[in-house]
Amino acid sequence: MTLDELLLQKLAEWRPDSPRQTLDVACQQSGWTASVSADTVDRVGVRLWEVRLTRNTPLAAPTDLKEWATQAAARVTGLLEPLRLVELGESAQLRSVSPASRGDSRAYYEVVRQQDGTTSVRRYQAPRMGGKREQVAFSLTHEALAKLAADLTA
Repeated sequence: MTLDELLLQKLAEWRPDSPRQTLDVACQQSGWTASVSADTVDRVGVRLWEVRLTRNTPLAAPTDLKEWATQAAARVTGLLEPLRLVELGESAQLRSVSPASRGDSRAYYEVVRQQDGTTSVRRYQAPRMGGKREQVAFSLTHEALAKLAADLTA
């Protein structure tokens, strides 16, 4: 069974009994673990705080972060906004191409991939005129979350 299939199966059964619980789903076949931190989960979707994808086994070779970022930005299509590479160094950082505007604030996704393959997905909100950003929860259907995990671990 693949990581996205396991994730779908576990999400269908998971009902956190308190806010901000984490579900860890390990896939021996792919060598990845998905850690999903959520505030609420229902039959169709999840209100997420963070998605973290971690390698259970070391990568055979160092990740070419630029190549991964370019491919991931093209593959990830289940979020509200498409992604683009914004920073490359010790890690690759992707963000929403066009942040969503609501009132005086803007919201955007941020995906960070480390050399070891560890990847995190979060959503942030910041005042339009500048100021400190804050992490916010975001919603995805179970299927969109499974596809996101598959796209980022491909």
